[in-house]
Amino acid sequence: MYIQHAFTARAVMRIDRYLRSIVVKSYKRRKLMKRIILGAVILLVVLIAAIVACALISYHKQPELTADEINQLDEQGIWKERTSAERARIIEDNDEALKERIRMISNAKSEIILSTFDFRSDDSGKLMLGALIDAADRGVSVNVIVDGVSGFTKMKGNPDFKALASSDNVNVKIYNKVNPFKPWQSMGRLHDKYVIADRTNYILGGRNTFNYFLGAYPGHKNYDRDVLVYCESPDETSSVNDVLAYYESVWNYKESKAFLKNNKCAGNKKVKAARKELLDNYNIYYADNKDYLTDTDYTDETVEVNNIALLSNPIECGAKKPVVWYQLTKLMEQADSQVKIHTPYIICNEYMYDGLKKVCDSVENVSLMTNSVGNNGNPFGSADYYAHKDKVLGTGLEVWEYEGGYSYHGKSVLIDDDISVVGSFNIDMRSVYLDTELMLVIDSKEINEQLGGAMQTYEHSARKANADGTYDNPYNVQPVALTPKRERRMKLIKNFLLWTRYLF
Repeated sequence: MYIQHAFTARAVMRIDRYLRSIVVKSYKRRKLMKRIILGAVILLVVLIAAIVACALISYHKQPELTADEINQLDEQGIWKERTSAERARIIEDNDEALKERIRMISNAKSEIILSTFDFRSDDSGKLMLGALIDAADRGVSVNVIVDGVSGFTKMKGNPDFKALASSDNVNVKIYNKVNPFKPWQSMGRLHDKYVIADRTNYILGGRNTFNYFLGAYPGHKNYDRDVLVYCESPDETSSVNDVLAYYESVWNYKESKAFLKNNKCAGNKKVKAARKELLDNYNIYYADNKDYLTDTDYTDETVEVNNIALLSNPIECGAKKPVVWYQLTKLMEQADSQVKIHTPYIICNEYMYDGLKKVCDSVENVSLMTNSVGNNGNPFGSADYYAHKDKVLGTGLEVWEYEGGYSYHGKSVLIDDDISVVGSFNIDMRSVYLDTELMLVIDSKEINEQLGGAMQTYEHSARKANADGTYDNPYNVQPVALTPKRERRMKLIKNFLLWTRYLF
């Protein structure tokens, strides 16, 4: 009996020691894991802080044009001699904008080029992807370039984009890929939006490639604008060659890198399923709109124009000299009687305010329409306008605030009755100094009339802001209320973040 008890006691002690050792090891493991997690969090915070600090330092000083650079821009001007007739029209409706892109891609015979800031695989994005894959399957060369932020947040790991990029005859590049080890170039973004078909026709404007801008899908939308340019017999002087030359400079830029290193993922089950879904969706859309999509004669839909010029920013990822802004202000200063500007946001430094003041001093009627504080979809743009509205009005601009319910994203300038400017350029410091940007300048009374009519439609949903804080409301517009959530966010930005306004 004594031996049995002794054995039992020893067994219990062993079990107790074993259990204690497990508890100790488990405690040590938990403690180690907590240290690892804490270390990872600290490393992430330090990394984010380093990226933000580098961005703030790298882009804090806005470069200036030298006297020689200004003289060169003035001497070369913006206009070139065109020897082949070109035709154009404004694309105002989001659904029409999607249809025209699909039409251009579906009729391409040799090459499609697409550049976009933001590409998402939602309804309209998937239709675009399906159309591009279908074109590639027909033997058309397809080149797509997308900004690095969209490439990282919307495309990376997405089987829809893998299906496109792994297709034969397709090359997809990302401009300035997100790289935590290069924070000093993190703010340089590709903001250009255009489609070129067969080095002949193109669409250029401010629309990104997803539902907010393309199609008639339910939910949120942004109002924007494109120009379609058509040339039946292009030659070396045609404006499409200016867009192509610009595209090739960006495509071959050292920071434009392949989206996929190889196309091995083409055989992946999810990628194959995505490819099939994209083509099925596209084929249904094509069948539903076949009569329109197969009509390749743009003559009746366009008007002949006198000339077309392309304005472009430098393409490097770092802080840029204000080339487009200088050219735009000089163009506006030359107006005889009227300048009308539409921009989603207005975020200016003193150089930009001075440019606007010179335009107002030179031209009798100069107006600007932007989103109201309550209607602005960009909280940074909303907060900056709220804080600097007096400065904007102080330039002499007649300011109208859009209250249409959905954020207005159009970027256009109307000059007198013959010059129209449409593209991706916002009147903000980001477009002036940070992003690649394109603006198309068209000399045509008919295009000017189209643009003027479209701009006026939006202005009838706007109120005129006065310097004393009151409003003129000739169209009986009901202002969009500033929701409590948006107001809190706007005030937070206004009070604590506007010192970084040159990044937004």
